[in-house]
Amino acid sequence: VSTQSTGYQRRVRGMSSHYGQWIISEERVLEAQQRDSKSLSVDDVKKLHIFFANFIQALGETNKLRQQVIATATVYFKRFYILTSFKSIDPFLMAPTCIFLASKVEECGAIPIQRLITVCSSLIKSRFCFAMTSDFIYRPQHVLECEFYLLEMMDCCLIVHQPYRPLTLYAENLGGPEVLNTAWHIVNDSLRCDVILTHPPHMIALSALHMSAVIHNNENAMKWFSDLTISMDKITEVSEKIIQLYEMWRGFDEKKETPSILFRMPRPRSSHSGSLSGSRCSTPSTMR
Repeated sequence: VSTQSTGYQRRVRGMSSHYGQWIISEERVLEAQQRDSKSLSVDDVKKLHIFFANFIQALGETNKLRQQVIATATVYFKRFYILTSFKSIDPFLMAPTCIFLASKVEECGAIPIQRLITVCSSLIKSRFCFAMTSDFIYRPQHVLECEFYLLEMMDCCLIVHQPYRPLTLYAENLGGPEVLNTAWHIVNDSLRCDVILTHPPHMIALSALHMSAVIHNNENAMKWFSDLTISMDKITEVSEKIIQLYEMWRGFDEKKETPSILFRMPRPRSSHSGSLSGSRCSTPSTMR
């Protein structure tokens, strides 16, 4: 790995809450996936995260946001539900709230809340009509209140280091745009599983590049990987997780299966005051 990219890794590790608090164990992820086991299987939870990552992606693209913003919003969504149940906050409200917060953190300008609500309503009536038969019920005040709970649960750790920057740095050594382009799409897809929670971003970038190099049978890239000082076993570990995602995603009939999973998903308690319901959970001092 080049001096430039290894220097980047050291700087990020030295100053980032992403590395200090938000690289978590596989056991912790499994524990969270089993939290609602009375009504949802582990596979159900994984499929819910695929569905809501697709929903967040559609929200971001419709609002013409950069992929970095969409990726950060998806990580916020995952972080929230790794700490608490789906019944704490309706994920149909949490998804636009994550987009709203990420747009501010990534300095692309906050999306007008009313426009965000309008886009949500439009998407649910069209592209995602199979998932919700009623209208989108939330209003700007709900997004603002939900943002408060999201900030509290994440302990205000808002900086997310994505794989995109190390990906482009590494790709400079490989030559040929096709390897980078395919790897970029693999990184986008990886947001639908939990590798962004369990592995450092540079490892996800390396895994995506290696998968892309194999797909394109790029000998120069394969030679570059053979010279790496990083263990190929660790890169393969991430690749296997992404391949497992593709296998589940390929067999996931979203339009047919999602309504049933959402019906069984624990729901937030209704609130007479009109504010968000659900108990407030304190953030653990450590995620490991």
